[in-house]
Amino acid sequence: DVTHRPALSDAELPDFLVKLDGYKGDTHTVRALRLLMLTATRPGEVRGAMWSEFNLDAALWTIPAERMKMKMEHRVPLSRQAVEVVLSMGALSGDRLLVFPSPFYPVKSLSENTFNSALARMGYKNTATAHGFRALFSTVTNEHDRSLRDVIERQLAHKERDQVRAAYHRSTYLKDRADLLQWWADYLDAKAKGAEVIQLDEHRAA
Repeated sequence: DVTHRPALSDAELPDFLVKLDGYKGDTHTVRALRLLMLTATRPGEVRGAMWSEFNLDAALWTIPAERMKMKMEHRVPLSRQAVEVVLSMGALSGDRLLVFPSPFYPVKSLSENTFNSALARMGYKNTATAHGFRALFSTVTNEHDRSLRDVIERQLAHKERDQVRAAYHRSTYLKDRADLLQWWADYLDAKAKGAEVIQLDEHRAA
């Protein structure tokens, strides 16, 4: 994750979200990109997402250790918007293992280049990558509330390098991350509509 890949800036978000909404490409790809943005997970984690990993009643996505970069199970709380994206795939892939199968080879996941090719077709070649959504999430959320650094890092499933902190890091901050991801989803919605964004500290106090 140290590699700095091209990422959208916060200022570019409104235009991007409008383009994503109007994108005429493959539905699987558009919805997978939406889930990627909403969860700040890695592209490979979304591409390989299986129906068996989701508990939509509990609004939880549990990614098994073998699919994670750090080889540790990662539980991702789902915002209302993220649950809607997954539910919307039911009619398209509900009878398959993968939530976002390739439309051409349904037993396979979307290819590694699918996301970035779609971004290029939307006009973001060399200026945005699928992996860059993680940087955008980190930048925006940290700027809105620096006290949430540990929660943000946990959502990004980054490894804690400090051994003492690692002992405390076993806390998954699940409730805090659920609140953060709901704020992030609402933030993206507001940006798409050009509406006023609710501040993170106000959202947490609500």
